[in-house]
Amino acid sequence: MKKIFVVLVAVFLWNKLAYAQSPENIRKIENYLNNIQSMEATFVQMASNGATAEGRLFIKKPNKIRMEYADPTNVLIVGDGDFIVYNDLELDQVTHINYDDIPASLILANDIKIDGKKIKISDFYQDAGSTSITLDYAEKGDLGPITLVFSNSPMELKQWKIVDPQSVEVSVSLYDMKKDENLDDKIFKFKKNKGNGYKKKK
Repeated sequence: MKKIFVVLVAVFLWNKLAYAQSPENIRKIENYLNNIQSMEATFVQMASNGATAEGRLFIKKPNKIRMEYADPTNVLIVGDGDFIVYNDLELDQVTHINYDDIPASLILANDIKIDGKKIKISDFYQDAGSTSITLDYAEKGDLGPITLVFSNSPMELKQWKIVDPQSVEVSVSLYDMKKDENLDDKIFKFKKNKGNGYKKKK
């Protein structure tokens, strides 16, 4: 009887702390993402297979992205709006990736609409401190969903999580974010053998 009571109390507290998905919450997320013109942040990347990395992220809308990974990862990812370059500096190998092949391209768009058609909500959770929303694509192919995690007050993107084609979950957490800085377009142009530009703080 005591166990049943504890479970009931836990369920009651969970319902008091968690808030359901609502059109207002969805519009707030859409507005936040659509109003970002540029973003700069330090990131820490963790994978369910134990791999970790860190670096610096730059985003400029529409569709420009740069991710500078620190040693020992030694990788540079640059997207200029037309295609994304994955440069393994250690192997001196360059791979071109289509924007449609990465779910994180969602946060690079100028007009994000979570309408239940092309982009559907598969999970939503909100409590007093944070909001988490998992978005699925109607025509995703091999892509898994993307989960976006926001702080509530102030609202700020803190993390995104994806599942890659090998079923490895990858999370990217953002720190020291600066929004709407004047980022030079030159940093989104790929130049081979120029290094990744990132210097890890000691």
